[in-house]
Amino acid sequence: MNLTETPILIPPVPGDNVTDLLEQRVAATPDRVLFATPNGDGWNDLSAAEFRSRVVGVAKGLAAAGVQPGDRIGFMCKTSFEWTLVDFALFYAGAVMVPIYETSSALQIQWILEDSGARGLITETPEHAARFDEIRSDVTGIDHVWRLDEGALNSLTASGAEVADEEIERRRTIANGDDTATLIYTSGSTGRPKGCVLTHSNFVDLSRNSAAALGNVVNEPGASTLLFVTLAHVFARFISVLAVHAGVRVGHQPDTTKLLPSLGSFQPSFLLAVPRVFEKVYNSAEQTAEAGGKGKIFRAAAQVAVQHSQKVMAGEKPGFGLSLKFKLFDKLVYSTLREKMGGRVKYAVSGSAPLSHYLGHFYHSLGIKILEGYGLTETTAPVTVNLPDKFKIGTVGPALPGHTVRIAEDGEIEVKGIDVFKEYWNNPEATKSVFTEDGFFRTGDLGSLDSDGYLTITGRKKEIIVTAGGKNVAPAGLEDPIRSFTVIGQVVVVGDQKPFISALVTLDQEMLPTWLKNNGLDPNMSVEDAAKNPAVLAEVQRAIDHGNKYVSRAESIRKWVILPTEFTEASGHLTPKMSIKRANILHDFSAEITAMYGENPATEAVDTK
Repeated sequence: MNLTETPILIPPVPGDNVTDLLEQRVAATPDRVLFATPNGDGWNDLSAAEFRSRVVGVAKGLAAAGVQPGDRIGFMCKTSFEWTLVDFALFYAGAVMVPIYETSSALQIQWILEDSGARGLITETPEHAARFDEIRSDVTGIDHVWRLDEGALNSLTASGAEVADEEIERRRTIANGDDTATLIYTSGSTGRPKGCVLTHSNFVDLSRNSAAALGNVVNEPGASTLLFVTLAHVFARFISVLAVHAGVRVGHQPDTTKLLPSLGSFQPSFLLAVPRVFEKVYNSAEQTAEAGGKGKIFRAAAQVAVQHSQKVMAGEKPGFGLSLKFKLFDKLVYSTLREKMGGRVKYAVSGSAPLSHYLGHFYHSLGIKILEGYGLTETTAPVTVNLPDKFKIGTVGPALPGHTVRIAEDGEIEVKGIDVFKEYWNNPEATKSVFTEDGFFRTGDLGSLDSDGYLTITGRKKEIIVTAGGKNVAPAGLEDPIRSFTVIGQVVVVGDQKPFISALVTLDQEMLPTWLKNNGLDPNMSVEDAAKNPAVLAEVQRAIDHGNKYVSRAESIRKWVILPTEFTEASGHLTPKMSIKRANILHDFSAEITAMYGENPATEAVDTK
């Protein structure tokens, strides 16, 4: 199969914009809780009507300050209730938000503000403001600057008190479905960030059809989610809009070190996360068990969980012995993990990178279906996603309603549908280059469709490595299973035009001390010393061997080196969504790569099997 299509369920209403989703929610269930804000160890609930009132208050302040419909306003803020409040206030004022990652450098801020033609900027912290101050004199056209840490939202609400309700109603209804809702810049993993023009219809139609397809997730009584993924990324941004449409209770926790306590108190019914979060939860649980002398029990329980899920997914009966072990471990291990995640989580939506089959099956046996999905900034987030009743571990699911997915002759995934972006901002050449003559968007990703129309991602087109022997290697197939090991921070496969595949490895500096302690080593060992420690080297080799099981010998990693550092956004090696910037890494660690191949790598054996 090279094409799959899922018919639209909820027909478009061309005149509707994002504000209509909130208006309709308030009209239908004004007292339903939409948001909960932290209050000590608990949460304060906010109804749909109360949220709209606060949105209109801030929108009036923006209007009073001189913000005009169509003005672009930059926004830097961590994931929080205030983020979505400002988002909808800008919609109601008729303005266009340009989100900026809170970790962006001064020069990145400058580029986005200049390229978008922003008239204003809202920042959250003194640090954000200081980064803007570094480049303020170099940016023209910024007429408005607000700081949340200085009470900007209260000030805006107060200053807009005299603005008539009719003015906000006029402003919020100016935009129709074809108009720009937001301008989101790509993460820049393959070059300078490009502004993606996403329309109101992109968000409205996707929200309505996704809610219809994911009814068991977002429409069940008491549906709630705790957002910790950055809202500057389209994935979480879409979920926040979907939640308003569907009436889902939303809380926020930007500090992932406080995630487990927040999950315990908030008790969400579903989560939004990247695979690294699920890897961290698993690895942390394993190391905690190890520290308590129960490591063998945990690993045995994990194996049983995976085997049980594999049987269930294959439509087979687990058998008496396996069922008995499963029930025992459910009481001893699985129930504890469920409680740590709040006790109510039934589903988790995962994206940005593949989740290992092992963890997919593990969480499935915990009673948590991880619904892997696929999408890009250019597609307003999901194009495909596994559904509660259409669920295959290892795939990113079937096309959502209103989408067509096809696989080109070279394996590239091409998409047409309700959430495909309008254009790149002020960049007609780039826009033209990513659309086919018949209107499909070229994603740049490689994949395949099975006989049921489920999509599997196999790699990035621009990241394919071609060895000296002519073997095409997709790095993700090796990197993802290796990265699931506790000690591994990141792994970057290299070997383009080389006789064999190698890898650059970093250690997980958060998990390393626990692993060292559990293995009888000094938990305060430096990363530099750990990179040379025999036990650490053996564990990394175990991870490499595990990854090599998934590929042929010609694709397997023959050499690797641990870098005594970590990849961060600040170092220029990770994007804000924690994807690696491969080109930067290859450039900055070229000496280490050269050393792995020696002075005359052509003398090494070339394996094309």
